[in-house]
Amino acid sequence: MAEKRINVDYLARVEGEGALRVKISDDQVVDVQLNIFEPPRFFEAFLRGRGYQEVVDIVARVCGICPIAYQMTASRALEKALGVEVPEGVQKLRRLIYLGEWIESHSLHMYMLHAPDFLGYESAIEMAEIPELRPVVERGLRMKKIGNQLMGLIGGREIHPISPCVGGFTRAPRKDDLQKLMPDLEWGLEAAVETVRWAAGLDYPEFENDYEFVSLYNSEEYPITEGTIRSSTGLDIPVDAYEEHFREEHVAHSNALHSQRVDGGGCYLVGPLARMNLNFEQFTPTTRSLADEIGLSMPVKNPFFSLIARGLEVVHAFDESIQLVREYEELRTSRGVLPQQVAPGEGAHVTEAPRGLIFHRYRVDEHGLIAEANIVPPTSQNLRRIEEDLWQYVPGLLSLPLEDATLKCEQLVRCYDPCISCAAHFLKLTFETV
Repeated sequence: MAEKRINVDYLARVEGEGALRVKISDDQVVDVQLNIFEPPRFFEAFLRGRGYQEVVDIVARVCGICPIAYQMTASRALEKALGVEVPEGVQKLRRLIYLGEWIESHSLHMYMLHAPDFLGYESAIEMAEIPELRPVVERGLRMKKIGNQLMGLIGGREIHPISPCVGGFTRAPRKDDLQKLMPDLEWGLEAAVETVRWAAGLDYPEFENDYEFVSLYNSEEYPITEGTIRSSTGLDIPVDAYEEHFREEHVAHSNALHSQRVDGGGCYLVGPLARMNLNFEQFTPTTRSLADEIGLSMPVKNPFFSLIARGLEVVHAFDESIQLVREYEELRTSRGVLPQQVAPGEGAHVTEAPRGLIFHRYRVDEHGLIAEANIVPPTSQNLRRIEEDLWQYVPGLLSLPLEDATLKCEQLVRCYDPCISCAAHFLKLTFETV
């Protein structure tokens, strides 16, 4: 019996700590494991007993790359639990800061984490040493910086912003300060367009899968903060029905839970590729025109094309940010009216983090304290999907040298831009007394 093993002890250019194990026997894949060994961080348990206004600051610490995703989702879920309505201006400002996060996160992934795979370099640092590639790396860094600046101006700081809160913001930016970002945003839009053109010229592996795409859907705008949950197989549900259709399960080889459909539908895909396939018509005209220019046609089922999907989302994010900044009026009040006396309640919400669908549910007691919390990050929803991709992708690599096959497996994992630290937030412990 001929046996081969693809072992990656530490996945590189991903956020967090994980390993990859693939076992091949007689030219057949017999086992695939994405081992998440980063210690769990028990965020749901940390939240129990905390006041509802503390939650937004705490959940931001789940991730340094996408804190806005956690803050916005928690805020909306808690506002539903408390019966709080937020002004339209707050909703637009939330969307604007979220767009800033999409810009910085996607730019980081495309240029620093994933581009080296396509260009044959170990890192973006190595790429920057090549004269013709240095401007490419610098473009990516400047795009990311603009996203960070937008987050910092609205949120008070770039990492773990401090102004978002239940009801809105503790402070709102001045119109003049936002207008000062306009030249950078306009440069960023052009840079994002060039990024997509550049990405379209890369050499992509020929691999497609029949995914069930899942994302928010909003007929009025490209979905980020509001919408219903849709799938490519016909699912269309309100966001608070998420747990009726999706569930998390513990697997022995991972500290991160795996998600799947409750009704036996198996694994599914969230993230830029899913959003683009389900919401292409909600892209800005500039973004749709660019997709046509590069010859992209829906549906896109090649996971490696997620690089292009992220690029198109950055074009959209810059384009919409420019519009929101132009229309911005300083808020008379930067938050909704909070209840004088809290009644017990429960609320759930879903938004679109850069990496995909993120779900929060909170139960609040009569004192305004968190009695129960559930957080489902996008990466835990994609982990089983990544393993299923590897089951189907590896057989086509068996003729390659082991080192080359290993690199291609890592590249497939990086298509998903997994945030392992987000996924390893929970572990169920059972205590038995004797």
